[in-house]
Amino acid sequence: MLADLSQDLRFGLRLLLKQPGFTLIAVLSLALGIGANTAIFSLVDAVLLKSLPVRDPAALIQLKWAAGDSFRVGYSGNASRTELPGLRLATSFTYATFKQLQAQQRTMTDLFAFAPVEQLNVNVSGQSEIAGGLVVSGNYYSALGVTPLLGRTLTSADDRADVPPVAVLSHHFWQRRFGGNPAVIGTQLNVNNAAFTIVGVTPPVFNGTLGNGQAPDLTIAMAQEPLIAAGGSALRDQGLWWLMVMGRMKPGVTREQVQADLSAVFLARALTERRTPAIPTQGPTQGPTQGPTQGPTQGPSQVSPLAQGDMPRLLVASGRQGDGDWRSYYAMSLYLLLAVGGLVLMLACTNVANLLLARATGRQKEIAVRLALGAGRGRLLRQLLTESALLALAGGAGGVLLALWGRDLLLRLRFPGQEMSALQTGVTALDWRLLAFTLVAALLTGLLFGLAPAWQATRVDLTPTLKETGRSSRGQARSRMSRALVVAQVALSLLLLVGAGLFIRTLRNLQQVNTGFEAQNLLLFRVDPRLSGYQSEQIKSLYQRLFASLEAVPGVQAATFSRHPLLAGSSGSRPFFVAGKNNSPTAPTTVYVHIVRANFLDAMNIPVLRGRGLHERDNAQAPKAVVVNQTLARRLFPNQDPVGQRVGFNAETAGQVEIVGVAQDAKYDSLRKDVTPTVYVPWLQESRVGQMNFEVRTAGDPALFLSAIRQAVREVDGNLPLFDEKTQVEQAAQSLAQERLFAALLSFFGLLALLLAALGLYGVMAHSVAQRTPEIGIRMALGAQPRDVLRLVIEQGMRLAVPGVAIGLAGAYAATRLITSFLYGVRASDWPTYGLIAALLLAVALLACWIPARRAANVDPLVALRHE
Repeated sequence: MLADLSQDLRFGLRLLLKQPGFTLIAVLSLALGIGANTAIFSLVDAVLLKSLPVRDPAALIQLKWAAGDSFRVGYSGNASRTELPGLRLATSFTYATFKQLQAQQRTMTDLFAFAPVEQLNVNVSGQSEIAGGLVVSGNYYSALGVTPLLGRTLTSADDRADVPPVAVLSHHFWQRRFGGNPAVIGTQLNVNNAAFTIVGVTPPVFNGTLGNGQAPDLTIAMAQEPLIAAGGSALRDQGLWWLMVMGRMKPGVTREQVQADLSAVFLARALTERRTPAIPTQGPTQGPTQGPTQGPTQGPSQVSPLAQGDMPRLLVASGRQGDGDWRSYYAMSLYLLLAVGGLVLMLACTNVANLLLARATGRQKEIAVRLALGAGRGRLLRQLLTESALLALAGGAGGVLLALWGRDLLLRLRFPGQEMSALQTGVTALDWRLLAFTLVAALLTGLLFGLAPAWQATRVDLTPTLKETGRSSRGQARSRMSRALVVAQVALSLLLLVGAGLFIRTLRNLQQVNTGFEAQNLLLFRVDPRLSGYQSEQIKSLYQRLFASLEAVPGVQAATFSRHPLLAGSSGSRPFFVAGKNNSPTAPTTVYVHIVRANFLDAMNIPVLRGRGLHERDNAQAPKAVVVNQTLARRLFPNQDPVGQRVGFNAETAGQVEIVGVAQDAKYDSLRKDVTPTVYVPWLQESRVGQMNFEVRTAGDPALFLSAIRQAVREVDGNLPLFDEKTQVEQAAQSLAQERLFAALLSFFGLLALLLAALGLYGVMAHSVAQRTPEIGIRMALGAQPRDVLRLVIEQGMRLAVPGVAIGLAGAYAATRLITSFLYGVRASDWPTYGLIAALLLAVALLACWIPARRAANVDPLVALRHE
């Protein structure tokens, strides 16, 4: 058996090498199909499938909770809507709840907690930079079972306020910042002006439990969180829900048992902490969705009744991948990419199957001779499938090379502007899962495209085939199969091209959205003085000095800032009350809040339509004033002049703030979203000001001013690092990464499919013309004109193209229902797109038929008749 297999492999390899043109086209087709799928799978595997590289990840669980809208707490973290109406899913807990759950649980060997720190000012040898961090309970590493690459990890002994603070570096940060120097253990670095000793470096495969593709640069013990807290310690805020909690189940314990064990403890704590005032958090959430950040809760005597259906309930989810919310956010788009890859692979298979059918026609006599000499049909079938497998394996090898390039491209397109070190580690590694996927894909592909042609090739009528001029009825069957494959190629091509057309229109629609402000010549960057030790009034003084320094840079036309950058996916919101109206204290109107410098509207070219804009005199000593946008004015004051109306951000202070102007509507956090009610609040009237996003309008290309602006900031404070530096145009483009990815990939694969379909149709028609040469000669000898032959051949080809287009249109109409949520400004059943793509395909099909038809029309009848 092994000898036969070896013989089949050698013989198949010789045959493929004798036909380099056929082999090259087949391998390239398969490499594109397999490579696309491998690249997409590598991303899907890293984001959705891989477990944490820790001891027994299947035993890990993550605690979550769900509650109705009337359950309002001070919250910082990820949150999303559940499938149940009126309920939201959250992942953060208070420190007191974590400690009580840890003390009373009976179903786990360990329960640990962690929370991300978005920005840290890390100073090493006098050089400051912004880094990301993680605060963890002392048992974090031991519970996970992580062994350090260098030094040691944090322990419970480090999780105390009375011990010297220490930090563990990630492998990525150690390589980037310290050049992989092993002597880093025991050295000191300053984090937000606090001294920490480096005690360890994590292994390169471990990127923490956040699950968001971003490895924290350094990890510190939870008890040391007040040392690095900017704008108030979360640990000391007893009412703030901010910690993610995970645990390791005891052997034999199920998630349902963990939930039953902890639910009563959680509910009691949750109802108690609902009555605890909480400091509202600021800034963008850590996850992909805006968390339900709330203002201070009411005191015990003012707590509104909680509906039974809104009661908080504990949920226990798998923790084998760490926090899963980020992954679920990207799941739909990644699965859509997998579907696109599957279509491309099907196209590659149909193309190669067509090539094999055409090749089988030329090998009819060889196969007939081998059968006549006693070769079994199964033996020949195995030989032909071996050749298909060789093609598939060669295509798989080429696919791996393409995937190594393609996965980097996917990461750049899919996750722009983010340092996805965890994903880079997971995707770039050619581990056994990726190689196994490629091998299985190649073998299944070989079976898929090789079985039908091999089956047809071995169904040979010996007597007519062995005759020099005989025709086999099996050839007609092969011809029918070849035509069917062409129809399938046309249909699949149209499906991909329609998807590309819809995404191109979506991208164009979003790029043409009126943002309501002038995005050109704007440079953005962020600073957070709290990370450098600035407090309250010091921050306000610093910002005033920064404005003066920036505005003195030649070419800078205006310098302003806002709490959130525009079109960045982050926003702030608050409850909104109108004096004299029946405002509901339990379900108030919620508005977007934009904390800005007084010249923000002018600098962003957002016109004030009524009243006045904000002034520098709108400071802490002046009466509180705000500007609202048109949408808010229309919704809350439909038959009134909003200017002069008295409002507030809680029921007690309603009426203490005056609306002084109405600004033109402008997009806030997203190009996709409709403009929402927005309030512009002067920053000098905010009690606390922390991190801000600067917008600097320049006289020309803002990128040319970056070095001068950095120098202007250094002249004010050399220890104040800038981060998230980009232009507003780049920020807008970054927000369209998903749309750009789908438009680019579907366009590329759609055009590739169109080319394959055209080649397939051309090949079938050329083969048909060659077979019908005697018939064409007879027709022309009997008086048929070249135009008649031309029409005959083109009609034959279009009888394949038109059904393919019809099937493709029906398939596209059904399939595009699944991508409705990804579209903008265009319906999934957009008939102009369908019509344009169908016309394009028919035109290409006509060209593919016209070339062999023209050759047939030029046949010399005398030459053609010699074939008989």
